[in-house]
Amino acid sequence: MADEKIYNFMGISKAALGLSLALIIISIVAIAYRGLSLGLDFTGGTLVEVQYEQAPSVPQIKQLLEQGGYQNFVVQKFGADTSILVRLQQGYSDEIGQEVLTTLRGGGQAVDLVRSEFVGAQVGEELREQGGLGLLLALGMIMIYISFRFQFKFAVGAVGALIHDVIITVGCFSVLQWDFDLNVLAAVLAVIGYSLNDTIVVSDRIRENFRRVRKESPTEIINISLTQTLSRTIVTGLTTLLVLVALYMFGGEALEGFSKALIIGIVVGTYSSIYVASSSLLMMGISKEDLMIPVKEGVEADDMP
Repeated sequence: MADEKIYNFMGISKAALGLSLALIIISIVAIAYRGLSLGLDFTGGTLVEVQYEQAPSVPQIKQLLEQGGYQNFVVQKFGADTSILVRLQQGYSDEIGQEVLTTLRGGGQAVDLVRSEFVGAQVGEELREQGGLGLLLALGMIMIYISFRFQFKFAVGAVGALIHDVIITVGCFSVLQWDFDLNVLAAVLAVIGYSLNDTIVVSDRIRENFRRVRKESPTEIINISLTQTLSRTIVTGLTTLLVLVALYMFGGEALEGFSKALIIGIVVGTYSSIYVASSSLLMMGISKEDLMIPVKEGVEADDMP
């Protein structure tokens, strides 16, 4: 390793962990006191679908609804360019579809009402309960898997990194009061998968180097491992971010929250693989003895590969 430049990632691990702790505290406080700006999927409300003769301008439709006194609504194209879906966070009534239709006709275009229906909040309550239980079960299974594949200290670091990523990602939506709907929830779950994959790649290299490198300290071995995986991490992260930025810019309002959550999650997940999962190994006192291959009975240590 003498000819290869090794980056001292762990040299700022304490400062990085301090930053993570501060972001987690801010996120938890924001979620507790400000809450999330829950979308129609969680709060219930009214769906109004209208059909135009010619493709309308979505910004103009939003402006008409704002002028009509509507708040907390979502406007998106639904299938064809002439079909528009308006989602309103307010109770349903028989007249609401006609009221929205009258407001939209104020723009001067011919528009017809296709449907107007109520979406109950009970769906959101079930999703919150089942989603929370599913997330806890997934974290438990991840901890068991990594404990068997690597070592229990790796499992603690990996799960800690996942919790770190989820809290900060959701915290950003709370602090900025962005709409939190099912698309965002799906993105948060995707962040868990991405971050876990990145953490496992790093952990695999750390385990390999602990068994292969003889003289260096645990801190130096982790720095070596992170340096060796750095190019892979950068290429994977940048490639994914390019796709997500394209989704954010050209995917429309339906994919805006999804892409924003994933962009935040990938940046935070890449950071946590280095400064949460890896730093926690040092905090728990990882050593070469923890990762030694068990010697089978009757086999001399010198005969081990």
